[in-house]
Amino acid sequence: MALDYNIVLIGFMGAGKSAVSSYLRKNYGMDRIETDQIIAKREQMTISEIFERYGEEYFREKETALLTELQNRKNAVISCGGGAALREKNVAEMKKNGRVVLLTAAPETIYERVKNSSNRPLLAGRKSVEGIKELMEARRKKYEAAADIIIKTDNKKISEVCEELMRYV
Repeated sequence: MALDYNIVLIGFMGAGKSAVSSYLRKNYGMDRIETDQIIAKREQMTISEIFERYGEEYFREKETALLTELQNRKNAVISCGGGAALREKNVAEMKKNGRVVLLTAAPETIYERVKNSSNRPLLAGRKSVEGIKELMEARRKKYEAAADIIIKTDNKKISEVCEELMRYV
């Protein structure tokens, strides 16, 4: 079942975007595109290093350019970094050739998923349920405004999340 558009995954870090994109690639034959990985590879540094050296605005510009470039694709699952949907320009580009799917989870779930990760620049000094909750709440309205579809990932297997997603797209 090839789609003539893309599925664009957005959501907070740890919501399941990478796991879902991996599952869709394997089980639905979709191309898997991780925007953060592509930007890191092109810039030849980690996302943390990009933020440190050039700042968030520079990174967001790279993100917008990549999302514009990806509109030529079809049947791809595009997994965006946690902050991509905060920029209206990015959301406009996502919607040009994709259905935007917001994956959500409770702050406690997110904490459990990211607590051992060291490559999350925006979690520096906030790696607690309370810190995550604060950041999630600050982003919630923009995430929801960007989304065509919202799926909760708490207490669900990746296969269940993907089956639900595919029913809506």
